[in-house]
Amino acid sequence: MDSLWLEYAWTLLILIGLEGLLSADNALVLAVIAKHLPEEQKKRAINYGIIMAFAFRFAALFVISFIANVWQIQAIGAAYLLYLGLKHVIQARFGKKNENIHKDVKEEAAGKGFWPTVGKIALADLAFAVDSILAAVALALGLPDSPLGNFGGMDGGQFIVVVLGGVAGLILIKYAATWFVQLLDKRPALETTAYAIVAWVGVKLVVITLAHEDIGILDPHFPHSTAWTLVFYGVLVSIALIGWFAPRNKSFEKGNLKR
Repeated sequence: MDSLWLEYAWTLLILIGLEGLLSADNALVLAVIAKHLPEEQKKRAINYGIIMAFAFRFAALFVISFIANVWQIQAIGAAYLLYLGLKHVIQARFGKKNENIHKDVKEEAAGKGFWPTVGKIALADLAFAVDSILAAVALALGLPDSPLGNFGGMDGGQFIVVVLGGVAGLILIKYAATWFVQLLDKRPALETTAYAIVAWVGVKLVVITLAHEDIGILDPHFPHSTAWTLVFYGVLVSIALIGWFAPRNKSFEKGNLKR
């Protein structure tokens, strides 16, 4: 039982770290959306927007909990995570830096009132949350069943991990984004690393899909096997270490990647 909760805790830590890296640029964009407002309204707009985003995220998680084990949904989620991760890795290596992204967002938001800005912040965060929610679900589905029963179509423990990951993302956007932005300035390759991890999580969801009882290409116990667990986390840690120790390179400069 101790090893079960240790695996849950390890997965949650990975998810929080991934949320932090993915949330850094998101926080910048949310700040730019509110930049046209008077100073006393900026923080309130962001706070209200994050509260609305939390309600939207929880509703999305509630729906996902009932359909997470549908193999077609798993296949679509796997394809999206692979596309998102590989797209940004390729753009980081060969693409051009989009220097006008924040300017474009600011110009689009300018002239809007307080509540329209709050709504825009909430919707922007929900759009940003799609990849992190899918990544969280993919990581959670690979965990062994817990003794907490079921919530919708998901194991209760797995659902709690996904919810805590989503809450962590919002907290990081509000309180820790500045630290992550500074970290990305010092180690810009970490942003690409985050998307490489997203793609690798997509591979995990592919394995889960192929092991689904309605597909049966892989043994249904394989996604939870010790061998696959060691391979998955071994590759994930390797990706993280490569990103951490990668030399600073202009092709990986922050701002090169945007969703």
